[in-house]
Amino acid sequence: MHARAAAQFVQLASNFISHIEIEKDNRRVNGKSIMGVMMLAASKNSEIILYADGEDEVESITQLEQLINNRFNESE
Repeated sequence: MHARAAAQFVQLASNFISHIEIEKDNRRVNGKSIMGVMMLAASKNSEIILYADGEDEVESITQLEQLINNRFNESE
């Protein structure tokens, strides 16, 4: 995930109360940490898993999945 996409992910994740984590290749990081998200080095077509725990966990996962599925609102 390049810097702009990682920043968008972290910015959106930070809007939620829930604890959010993102996992790639069995490495799990804090989804609200720009350094953590960038260290995953998730590229296009990487398989990632999102985790959320808290009162707004369903909404957080829904919105983060939407951001990812919309390719971070960037053209290819």
